[in-house]
Amino acid sequence: MITKFYIYMRTFASGKHRFSFWTQGTKTMFIVVMTLLYIAGFSQPKNAILPGAYQTQTYFKWLKYKRVALFANHTATIEHKHLIDTLVNAGFHVVKAFGPEHGFRGTADDGKVINDTIDPITGIPIISLYGNKRKPTKEDLEDVDIILIDIQDVGTRFYTFISSVQEILESAFENNKSVILLDRPNPNGFYIDGPVLDTTYRSFVGMQPIPIVYGMTIGEYANMLIGEHWLSKQADRNFYEHYAQHEFSKYLPSFLIVRCKNYDHNSKYQLPIPPSPNLPDMASVYWYAGNCLFEGTVLSEGRGTPHPFCYIGHPSLPDTLFSFIPKPGPGAANPKLNGQTCFGWNLFAPEQEVLNSINNHLPIQYLLKAYQLFPDKTHFFMLPKNGDKKMSAFNRLAGTDELMKQIEAGLSEGSIRASWQPKLQAFKKIRKKYLLYKDFY
Repeated sequence: MITKFYIYMRTFASGKHRFSFWTQGTKTMFIVVMTLLYIAGFSQPKNAILPGAYQTQTYFKWLKYKRVALFANHTATIEHKHLIDTLVNAGFHVVKAFGPEHGFRGTADDGKVINDTIDPITGIPIISLYGNKRKPTKEDLEDVDIILIDIQDVGTRFYTFISSVQEILESAFENNKSVILLDRPNPNGFYIDGPVLDTTYRSFVGMQPIPIVYGMTIGEYANMLIGEHWLSKQADRNFYEHYAQHEFSKYLPSFLIVRCKNYDHNSKYQLPIPPSPNLPDMASVYWYAGNCLFEGTVLSEGRGTPHPFCYIGHPSLPDTLFSFIPKPGPGAANPKLNGQTCFGWNLFAPEQEVLNSINNHLPIQYLLKAYQLFPDKTHFFMLPKNGDKKMSAFNRLAGTDELMKQIEAGLSEGSIRASWQPKLQAFKKIRKKYLLYKDFY
């Protein structure tokens, strides 16, 4: 079934089932042609990496005369223009948009509840998937024919955009709606590492048994969700029944991934736009993979500083170390240890120095150092009010309780990494089936 699925999707992408829209309205045809010419005219270096959104010739034709919903945030751009503006200007009927954590325009604080709103630029309703609900309802999709997904991920399990994508795919397939996913490069897609999630610790910061750094684009991960039957039973059944019976509309794909151009898993992709307020640069993006685990401790992970996830510290660490003071700012209205002098580490450095420090491994070295130096180890990890370590924030981020136990037991970094290998090797075999781009092996 998986092999047939990929063959069929390639057939769709190759154009065998394409239909002509050029005679369906002179005015709309002119708008679309001009938009295509405008986008084609962008000056791009030869062999530049281009996200799926740029491949308008592949997906614009499916949007003609359809009611479109867009799942995106501020990273959904073609050059410097937001995709929703491009679609509206091209005459497509965008009926609504869905927004993730940090909101549709990407300015809200980490973890802040987002309410439904109206996009001030286009007047289109924005339904929040990080507020009262995480999944589009049947009612949300009643006036929708096709959902267009375009969002920049950073390739870590606890970055919640992949959880939102899963919820959207489930809702779409449960309600027999079409989905087009515009793929984007993974800036951490050149390695795989970290503990594989134990489904006992499943939450919105980790929904499936994958490692913290899983080395896949959102498109590849969506392939895995479908191929491994990780979606809801109804979504899975609907998808495969429609595929098996060839009940695809002549005018709509059931599911289509628009690939990036010139990207592979050896690429060190430079993000053109910060994906969220606390990932302002590539140093933060690279260190985030390991240093986000500090969110489950009493230490500051650097929110409220110029370099989140590069500044790590606490007032009780030795005062001979680097010092900083977290202060309120964009994306951090009330940062941890607000206004207190923290001592710790400044890991901010030029990109290549950071890459050399990480060396294609989940960076946990400063987590281990911090625990070793912390004077009150019984209060290093943040615990629920009932004191239950098992369901602590740290264990949800790690996807297991083993890492906390290993740190408390004083295991070496090498021993901890070795313990991940059996499940990592099993994951790599599964992952390989769903790759759309050349791997780094």
